[in-house]
Amino acid sequence: MAGIETIRLVVATAIRVGVTGHGKVYKLKKALYRLKQAPWAWNRRIDCFLLQLDFNKCTTEYEVYVRATADDLMFACLYVDDLLVIRSNTTSIDEFKRRIMLEFEMIVLGLLSYFLGMEFVTTSEGIFMHQKRYATEVLKRLHMLDCNSAQTPVDCGIKLEKNKSDRSIDATLYKQIVGSLRFLCRIRPNIAYGVGLISRFMNHLRLSHLLSAKRILRYMKGTLDYGLLFSKHGRSVSDEIHGYRDFDQCGDKKVTSTIGYVFIMCGAPISLCSKKQLVVALSPCEAEYVAASMGACQALWLENVMTEMKIRREEPMKILIDNKSAISLAKHFIAHGRSKHIGTKFHFLRDQVSKGKLELKHCSTNKQVADILTKPLKGNQFKMARDRIGVQPITNLN
Repeated sequence: MAGIETIRLVVATAIRVGVTGHGKVYKLKKALYRLKQAPWAWNRRIDCFLLQLDFNKCTTEYEVYVRATADDLMFACLYVDDLLVIRSNTTSIDEFKRRIMLEFEMIVLGLLSYFLGMEFVTTSEGIFMHQKRYATEVLKRLHMLDCNSAQTPVDCGIKLEKNKSDRSIDATLYKQIVGSLRFLCRIRPNIAYGVGLISRFMNHLRLSHLLSAKRILRYMKGTLDYGLLFSKHGRSVSDEIHGYRDFDQCGDKKVTSTIGYVFIMCGAPISLCSKKQLVVALSPCEAEYVAASMGACQALWLENVMTEMKIRREEPMKILIDNKSAISLAKHFIAHGRSKHIGTKFHFLRDQVSKGKLELKHCSTNKQVADILTKPLKGNQFKMARDRIGVQPITNLN
């Protein structure tokens, strides 16, 4: 069925050229820019082209295409009209560029240095990923480029609430800050908890909320050179991926807990989450168990993506938890007064553990990397957690 934009365009064009009443219509041979159908038509066009080049489209991550041969492996990552191609054989990449430029009008930007607002620096240690340019632009736009820096993004003793007695603030400015910070969370997982915290008050804005948002900006001011290093040293990629998962029970005076998980690969996080639990847990064990089930869903998705990318794993993916009761509940099919009320969907974790697809390991609280995603930490604790999660300055690589 034709979209309403297409119908309006055809009718307006027919009236302009004076063909109304003669039984003539115009048929669009190509999708026009800015029509609702244009993105879909473009995606279908380039999707068909990549499939003609013997690429396979990942069913678990639609933006990734894989082409595997006996002696070569090639990945293509597509985002609208931006294309990132990864391959070890430079000759094959040159052939791919030649064929795609014969089909489309494209500009080859060379080795990866800037992609979707993220900057990349290739070093002897690996690939360093950061957003210094964007962070500087945000600080300049908000007139905070010369502000005093903060040691941590969130004050350790802060408890934000919907306080009606506090002075209200401009909603536009606050939403601009939150939107910019959420974009920075892609490279800076150490601010994910703080950004998630201030995002909960978009409809009840007070001065205390704005001050907390500006504290995160002041922290960014002092850490502009920080980013993620994907190291090329260490074990094979397929063996070293592992996850951490943690929670903070009622840490913000609410009945629900804040949960967080992170999966690390090549020494840097590839997937993370910091959010409020949707259910009320009656005990720390239950809260840990529910949070671990969410991490299990993400681990299964990562496993499927790696399988489609031809990355084979011999061992089940490990998730490190600092609660032995939750690990015992996942490994043993037991039901007693404190656990029989847990929702059936959360026992997905137990199912994956029994099938051998996941392995739960205990780690001490001092080594729990996911702490930085669930609660505000003091200065030294925050810096230690930041280092463990893989965030570091580029000056360490020089």
